[in-house]
Amino acid sequence: MKRSLSAEWLKLRHSRIGLVLAALPAVSVLIGCANFALNRDVLTNGWYSLWTQVSLFYGEFFLPILIAIVCAYLCRLEHLNGNWNLVLSAPVPVAGIFLAKWITAALLILIAQALFMALYGAAGLLLGLPGPFPAETAGWALRGWCAGLTVGALQLGLSLRIRSFAVPVGFALAAVLAGLGLYVAKLGLFFPHSLLTIGMRVLSQEPPDPRQETLFWTMNAVYALLFAAWSVSGLKVRDAGTA
Repeated sequence: MKRSLSAEWLKLRHSRIGLVLAALPAVSVLIGCANFALNRDVLTNGWYSLWTQVSLFYGEFFLPILIAIVCAYLCRLEHLNGNWNLVLSAPVPVAGIFLAKWITAALLILIAQALFMALYGAAGLLLGLPGPFPAETAGWALRGWCAGLTVGALQLGLSLRIRSFAVPVGFALAAVLAGLGLYVAKLGLFFPHSLLTIGMRVLSQEPPDPRQETLFWTMNAVYALLFAAWSVSGLKVRDAGTA
């Protein structure tokens, strides 16, 4: 496992994935801040109103796309020149290969979340928002990260199977729209991409009741395990001769 993780980070050393991790949170905060500034007479709840604006663009649209890009990039090199044969011939179980990519994706998503929170805090100070920084928003970002792990397991499964870089990203965009519709229909807890919206309190900052909270974590765990098993099974099939 340690070697697999080292290999994943080695592939990222000279990549431009850092630009994606920085650009998408930054663009989200800039758009959200512009919208907040233009509607400040209506958005009167300080830090929480700013959160509704920046997290709407980030958690609902940019974060799922970011996750898809990260996962597709982590599988990109293996799809080139038959490199899957080299990877799968190494003395590492296929589950270890998936876990190394999943852990790497998790750390990259966590970096993006941390940057988003830093930009949100800086934006609030620059806008002169009254009161202290709302500490609970860090918990919302962490919940979004946990939901991001679930979405990441799904996106990795797609990227492990599909050679195209664009197709898994396009799937994520379609899933975002479907997730938004299901959230509005109050079925978001049963769709993985909607869990990002719910976790980050994008559309509602009201605390969930205990039943909803339990269901949120349960569905995350169930989906994460199912998608991880599906991804590993795809590697086993590829190991049988489709690499």
